[in-house]
Amino acid sequence: MEKNTESKKAEPTRGELDILQVLWETGPATVRTVNDILLKGKEANYTTTLKQMQVMTEKGLLLCDKRQLKHVYSVVEEEQKTKAHLLKKITDGMFKGSTRNIVVQLLGTGNPTKEDIREIKAILEELEKVADH
Repeated sequence: MEKNTESKKAEPTRGELDILQVLWETGPATVRTVNDILLKGKEANYTTTLKQMQVMTEKGLLLCDKRQLKHVYSVVEEEQKTKAHLLKKITDGMFKGSTRNIVVQLLGTGNPTKEDIREIKAILEELEKVADH
């Protein structure tokens, strides 16, 4: 039953992910604040941002606190949980559930820095320790 609920979860579009990213970084915020931050990276129209955030509230991605004159929006689900859900869907759908295949693809097409490689090695070493026990 839990799995069925998970599969019916509303998934954010690319534009909605941009808004979620702002709210994960800033915490609860007004549409104006979110729009101003989005404007730094590209063109963002206030009424478009407002409409997107209203739709996201209807989809269950955001909560809207209407107790104040300015409505304050906050995310429903924490960042890591949303990203884990989306990554699992991509892994299952495009890589037949294979963690190895998605990591190989990411490393092969990405441009990891030496620091990235050190961090990945440290994670792999920790995973090996856990697997040995």
